[in-house]
This record gives sequence, C-alpha cells and structure tokens, in this order.
Amino acid sequence: MSVFDDITPLIRDLAPDFRGRLVANEPLAPLTWFRVGGPAQVLCTPDDAADLAYLLSRLPADMPVMPIGVGSNLIVRDGGVPGIVIRLRPRGFGEVTVEGTRIHAGAVAPDKRVAEAAAAAGLGGLEFYFGIPGTIGGALVMNAGANGGETKDVLVEARAVTREGEQLTFSNAAMNFTYRASAVGRPVIFTGAVFEGVPTDPAVIRERMDAVQHHRETVQPIREKTGGSTFKNPPGHSAWKLVDAAGCRGLRLGGAQVSEMHCNFLINTGTATAADIEALGEEVRRRVKETSGVELHWEIKRVGVPLQKAMER
Repeated sequence: MSVFDDITPLIRDLAPDFRGRLVANEPLAPLTWFRVGGPAQVLCTPDDAADLAYLLSRLPADMPVMPIGVGSNLIVRDGGVPGIVIRLRPRGFGEVTVEGTRIHAGAVAPDKRVAEAAAAAGLGGLEFYFGIPGTIGGALVMNAGANGGETKDVLVEARAVTREGEQLTFSNAAMNFTYRASAVGRPVIFTGAVFEGVPTDPAVIRERMDAVQHHRETVQPIREKTGGSTFKNPPGHSAWKLVDAAGCRGLRLGGAQVSEMHCNFLINTGTATAADIEALGEEVRRRVKETSGVELHWEIKRVGVPLQKAMER
C-alpha cells in the first residue's frame, strides 16, 4: 500500500472554515464492495452541500478531486487515489422525503431506500431501484437501471456542486442521459435529486419489488465480494452471454474469478488485489473480442494508480 504526502495542512490553510473531516492516507478498500485497493491521499467528508461548495471553491484547479459513493461499482487500484476523495455521509446528504408524487433524495440515500419510500407513499415507477446496490449519486452519474427501468425515466431534476464550488440544478434534459451514463458538460458532484412517482396500488408495487429482489437473489452473486455488473451490454447483445460463449465462466486470475452464477460479475475470492480483478476483466474483454468480434466496455469504474506506478513516485 502506497503512502502519499500529507496535504491536509495545506487544505486547511486554503479552506480554514471547512467544517468537515479530512484524513490523510485513509484506506479505501474497506469502503468498496470488492474490498481491494490503496488509500486516498485525503479522504474528505463535508458536513453538507454548502460545506462542500466552500471547500471546492478554495481548492486549486489542478488539485484532483474524486467523489465515491458506497463503492459498489468501483475498483480502487492498489496504488491508491492521489488528491482528494470526497465521500458524502448520510447526515447532510442521505435524507429521503415525499411531497405529493415527488420523492426528494440526498445523493447518499441508498437506491433501495428510495424505492421503499416511494412504495410506502403508494408511488410506482421506482421499483427498479430496489435491486440496485448503490446510492442516488451513483445512479445519477451512470443512469442506473435494472429490470426495465432507468434513472432517466423517473428523474425530475438533480442538484450538484461544480468543481469551482457553484451549486446548480440540472433538469432531466440537461443530464443528457444515455445508456449507463450522463453528461452535464462539466465536472460535478451530485448532492441530491427529485423523482416523480405514479400513484399505484401499494400491493402492485410490493409485488414488483418482490420480483426484483427474487431475480437479484437467484441470478446474482450478491453474497460475494463483487462490484456488480462488470461490462455494459453492447447494442444487440447481453454481456454475460458473450462472456459465457468465450469460455470465461469461472475463469480465475490470482484471487479474482468470473462468477459461476452470473458471468458478468467478477468476484474477489478472498485474496485478490485490484490488479488481479482489473487484469481478469481485461482478459475477459480480450477473449470476447477474439471469439465474437464484440468489444466489451467496462461498466465498473476503475480509479487511482497501479501499485508499481505509485512506488515510482
């Protein structure tokens, strides 16, 4: 594990009124579902959106800043992440409320909790969130979806803070949603969102959510150390079918393995490094390209620097 220079005193000098917490060289592996990776040079947890905006407004433009959620769709490389890693916390960014047919949610509210809040209010359309093991912030970044629904289908607007510290609101149209992606045209950290539900019989909503949960439990390795769906579905194809046809089901590299249950999931069998997992993913991509001619693209986000590069600093 690499150790970065401690820049927390510099940050405190630049932003003396910052109310949140700054920790140098904080391990990130415990904060990810894969449980691998190096430290953050600085792990930052702001108190609220105003605190985050203030901090970002005081930082030099060339200082790297990267937000993370619950780490369910993330590989942190073994050399760690230089610069500032922003981790929003439930107090300040996790509230979920319902007003009429609209659901207001902070960026770190779990997707599942938002689905449950909508269901309790008799609002349908958000059941697909019940099967996504992430947070609303991540859902906004990647247009998260499952079981036939996507974030773009239910979002009214999203709140965010820009890298310069401006607090902005983006309409659904301004999010420029595409398959598993959004693009607002500038670097932002999402802080919350508003969704629109449809009045629906609560029994119907519960039936849909039960179906989502049953599907997830029976076809996905949810009790393993995994990062969720690894590759995006190429147009006209299912990624898992391509991986299976390439003979990659159960394929191992070091402590990493392609899941036997669902071969679009990579798992840490207990001893994997981030390098093992990423290299296994690249080998799967190579084999799929070789056998089918289709190029798979990562859905899981890979961040940080390899251990060897970190050691050369």
